[in-house]
Amino acid sequence: MTSSELWTRETAERYDAGETEMSSAAVLGPTLDFLAELAGDGRALEFAIGTGRVGVPLRERGVPVVGVELSEHMAAVLRRKVDEDALPVVVGDMATTVVPGGFGLVYLVYNTITNLLTQDEQVECFRNAARHLEPGGRFVVELGVPPLRFLPPGQVAVPFDVSERHLGFDTFDLVEQVLVSHHLTRDGEDGRYRRDASRHRYAWPAELDLMARIAGLALERRVADWDGTPFTQDSTKHVSVWRKPA
Repeated sequence: MTSSELWTRETAERYDAGETEMSSAAVLGPTLDFLAELAGDGRALEFAIGTGRVGVPLRERGVPVVGVELSEHMAAVLRRKVDEDALPVVVGDMATTVVPGGFGLVYLVYNTITNLLTQDEQVECFRNAARHLEPGGRFVVELGVPPLRFLPPGQVAVPFDVSERHLGFDTFDLVEQVLVSHHLTRDGEDGRYRRDASRHRYAWPAELDLMARIAGLALERRVADWDGTPFTQDSTKHVSVWRKPA
C-alpha cells in the first residue's frame, strides 16, 4: 500500500456520473488520438485506470490495454463495462505493481500521479513505468501546473470551479508541497451539499523531468493539452512524453 488515499465503494459508484464532461467526445477524442498514435501496434498500460474512462474506449480503438488500479471498488465498476479477458486489470499501486510482459506505452492521466503523496513514491512510479516499457516505448503523464501565482501573501486557497451544483477549491501547504482539493457538490434539489476532500502532492514539470532521468527516460515532447497546443508559461496543465532509449 502506498500513501495514496483509497477510493471507497460509495465514491466509485458515483464517479462516472460526476465526470460526464471529462468523458465527453470533445475531451476524450484528442486524448485517445494522442495515446493511440503513441501506442502504434503495441500494448498500452494505464496506471490508475479507475473506472476505465480512458482505457475502455482506447481498447475499442484497437489498442490492447492492461490496467493497474489501487481501488477494488473502482475496478469493479470498470469490470461492468468490459470483461477481464478483453481488458485485464491488476489491483495494486502504480509505484510497485508489476504486470507481465512489455509495453510500448505506459500512461497516467488526469493528475493521478499526485495521488502519490511523497516524492520517493512518485520517483518509484517513473521507475515502474520504465520497468514495463520496451526499448523506444513512452511514458505519458497529464498533470496540472500548480497555480501558485494565484496565491498572494497570506492566502492558502485557490478556487477552480464555482458553478451552480459544485464549488471546488484547493488549499496549499507550500512547505510539504501538498494540496487538499475540496469539493462541495449539490446532490439533490433540497439545497444540501456533499463535502469531499482529497490530498495530492503537486509537482512541477522540471521535477518530473528529473524523476524521468532517474528512471532512465528522456523528455521527448511536452504540450499544453492533448490536442497539441504548445506549452507556455501561461499553460495551466501539461501532457508530457518521456521515451525509453531504443
